[in-house]
Amino acid sequence: MDTEAQPTERDRSSSPSEPEDISESEGPEGRSRFALVPRIAEWLPGGRISLTLLVLLVFLLLLNSFVVRPFEIPSGSMESGLRIGDRVLVNKLAYRFGADPRRGDVVVFDGSGYFGDADYIKRVVGVGGDHVVCCDKEGRIQVNGRSVDESTFLYAGDSPSQVRFDVVVPDGSLFVLGDHRSASSDSRDHLGSPGGGMIPVDDVIGRADWIVWPTAHWTRLQRPDAYARVPAAEAEGALGAGRSAPRAQASGGAGAHG
Repeated sequence: MDTEAQPTERDRSSSPSEPEDISESEGPEGRSRFALVPRIAEWLPGGRISLTLLVLLVFLLLLNSFVVRPFEIPSGSMESGLRIGDRVLVNKLAYRFGADPRRGDVVVFDGSGYFGDADYIKRVVGVGGDHVVCCDKEGRIQVNGRSVDESTFLYAGDSPSQVRFDVVVPDGSLFVLGDHRSASSDSRDHLGSPGGGMIPVDDVIGRADWIVWPTAHWTRLQRPDAYARVPAAEAEGALGAGRSAPRAQASGGAGAHG
């Protein structure tokens, strides 16, 4: 009697299969994908720590150049919302994909040739085509015939303006004011300068969206509702028709800071 064990069908199916051949080209190729990192780390003083810091630095530079930029508030012209030394994050993409600055936005812009060779932060009061007047019978600024209640962000004790003006904002430009009107050098102070105190939209660096320092002042900057009911420039009808140049009547100093 043949006592030798014969392999069953189950035995045959459960036996380990032969390992598949791995092409010689796949091994070195797979390893080469990760070979560059340790080589660079070996070359750099400090190894992987230095490489990580370098990558982080490049990332921050790209972020600063194209996405967001920190900006330190240099003066009291935007108090009390923005105080001296506050740091805000400026959204550089806010107006890069077809969107335009809106009334109430707080923007950072390059003032070279208009305000001075520096970057400034102000609030947008008028956009292209707007008819901006100071002031109505109650001392409020009017935009396209609508009086604007700025009490929620205007510095306590300040009037909307001690400088009388009557301007139409050219297309592609902005009329900007500081929230601390008595301590702000803004569009009112440059009505007779090149550009008539208006800021070209192309010179806007971005919109200030967040206060990030100090941490106790951390908050998101919201567009106020004060301008929500201001009609479009066309809706004002003939009120601004025929106006092409800004006019101003000074009745007091507006301050000379920031």
